[in-house]
Order: sequence, then C-alpha cells, then structure tokens
Amino acid sequence: MLTVKEAALITGLTEHAVRFYTDKGLVPSVQRNKNNIRLFDEESINWLYGARCLKQTGMPIETIKLYVDLCLEGDATIPQRNEMMMEYKEVALIQLQEAQKRVAHLEQKTIQYQAILTEGIPDTTNPRTWGQNKAISAMPTHS
Repeated sequence: MLTVKEAALITGLTEHAVRFYTDKGLVPSVQRNKNNIRLFDEESINWLYGARCLKQTGMPIETIKLYVDLCLEGDATIPQRNEMMMEYKEVALIQLQEAQKRVAHLEQKTIQYQAILTEGIPDTTNPRTWGQNKAISAMPTHS
C-alpha cells in the first residue's frame, strides 16, 4: 500500500491533487488505515492515472466523477462512456492542432534567429522595433 506522497510521485500528480481527487470521489478504491490515512493500491493508482488523463483533456471534475460512477455501474454504461470519450477526443484533437501550430511558429522563429546569428541579417523579430517609422506614416492625417 502506498501513501499520498508515493501515489503522487508515481502518477506525476501533486500531493494536493491526489487528496483532491480522492475527496471528490474519483478514486473509489482508495482505502484508509486506522488513523484515517489514505492508502493506495494498484487499482487506486489506475484511477488516479485515469483522472489525471481526463483532467488534461479539459474535462471538468464533475464530468470525471460521472465517468467514474459509470465505470462502477459496469458494462451497461459502455455506450455512455464511449460517447464521453469521443467528445473529449475531439477536444484533445483541437488542442493537438493548436499545439502543432505553436510548434510550427517556434520552429519558424528559431530558423529566423539562426539566420540572424549566422548571416548577420537584421533582427525583425523584436516587436519593439517593428515598423517604427511605418506606424507613424500609417497614421491617418487630417488636412
């Protein structure tokens, strides 16, 4: 049996998150000793991993709790659980596309910085120096 601290280390969660998830009922198999200290077995660790993964998709705690409850009800709830996973899979795919765009932007910037460093071209990456004269000349004038 593992302590909160050990469960946190294994799952990559903070101790606070482990306690929070157990308090919210996301770890139905968590046990307690005679001093009311939480104890985690392999199944409890699996619930923590699952909760962490679902939380990372942006799933609210209340929805994760619903998922846990459906799991505990058994196989009859597989269609509902599948629907939940499909919905959050779409959310995760959108997050992935956004992350890919951010990576592409960073790759473009590093290529630009390498050219500045190796070829001595002017630094056009600094917003502080963008179009100092262009901004003034682009301002409308009233005659």
